[in-house]
Amino acid sequence: MSADLPSYDEAAALVAAYAAGLGSAQPPIRHAELALAAGRVLAQTLEADQDQPPFARSTRDGFACRAAEASTHELLPIAGATHAGEPPAGPLPPGAMWEIMTGAPVPAGADAVVMIEHVERAGNHVRLLPPRTIGSGDNIVAQGAQARQGDALLHPGVVLGPARIALAAACGYAVLEVFARPRVAILTTGDELVPVDRLPGPGQIRNSNAPMLAALVAAAGGEPWVLPAAADTASSLDAALAQAIEADLLLISGGVSAGKFDLVEPALARLGARFHFTGVRIQPGKPLVFGELPRSGSAALRHAPGVLPFFGLPGNPVSSAVTFQLFAAPVLAALAGSRESGPRFALAKLTRDTDRHAKPGLTRFLPALCNFNPPEGQLPQVATVSWQGSGDQAAFARSNCFVVMPEKDSQLQANTIVRILLS
Repeated sequence: MSADLPSYDEAAALVAAYAAGLGSAQPPIRHAELALAAGRVLAQTLEADQDQPPFARSTRDGFACRAAEASTHELLPIAGATHAGEPPAGPLPPGAMWEIMTGAPVPAGADAVVMIEHVERAGNHVRLLPPRTIGSGDNIVAQGAQARQGDALLHPGVVLGPARIALAAACGYAVLEVFARPRVAILTTGDELVPVDRLPGPGQIRNSNAPMLAALVAAAGGEPWVLPAAADTASSLDAALAQAIEADLLLISGGVSAGKFDLVEPALARLGARFHFTGVRIQPGKPLVFGELPRSGSAALRHAPGVLPFFGLPGNPVSSAVTFQLFAAPVLAALAGSRESGPRFALAKLTRDTDRHAKPGLTRFLPALCNFNPPEGQLPQVATVSWQGSGDQAAFARSNCFVVMPEKDSQLQANTIVRILLS
């Protein structure tokens, strides 16, 4: 019965606690060139090798000055000029201006920069146009305002995105210490599956879940290891699981429902699996299974000695994708050494009623298309896409998020503020 299964919030809390426990097992450390470090998890403390900025820097093209002198609106002589890349100049003589470019060092004695469009120039003299005034510190970033030499700027466990790559470059890190990517075994099951490059026969389908899950794993910071698809037999599953036991995380797609040929749970049980839950009150993805397998030879394992965490994902593509993002991705992030785990949600405004009335009791994740560039002052606008259930790959491909329908609701009305799961 659905009522006996954990709710989404309960299952998510259990997975989050499990992932937090994995944080004590630090992954091995690797070295990555800065140009190849995007998406990796930092394994060292990144420190400022010098003050940032290393000198007082102008943020505008204009004239360095003493604010009190410029605010008199008198014509002041231009005592010199400095371009970006030139060493600091000066000192600035009393009662004078110094021509300066954006990014250039401010001459000693100056405490402000007036913008070039705010002055009047007469020969070699300029004055600040009245009634405008300027204050000390305007249009200047002081030396060390962003960081002081030796400051810890980033800590282990952060994912290296563009801004963090730029910071590492500014601090002179050509090579970074990063955590090894977890190896994620991807096992798809089902007699109906054929390789992507083969024309399916009657009753067969191409194996689309394997490349989809591999892409999801790679995007989440893992190293995908796609195993050959397993047939719906006990011997085939046993052989596949014996191979997968060397992975850091195991994803099994298909065979986790309650049908005659859903053999995954019995196969896992034969290996001594510990099941944390075998179903969640969500749609799609209700048959999701989460647990861990015991294994020997733990000295060779990288992240979780003694156990292999696994997720049995439903076989329908949308179900597999949703359950991966909600539950498997946080565990994968923890195995990768990341402190930034958990699915990403946002708020948006629903532009039309959801298509169908559903029986309450399940948290639903409905494929949707969100406009993330709304008019100023408005929330992103989202609408569900028409879909024919969790096997509808065309609808899934047209979506870029999922609208979350709470357990208590049977339909969501237009203009409702809803939570969306970001893809």
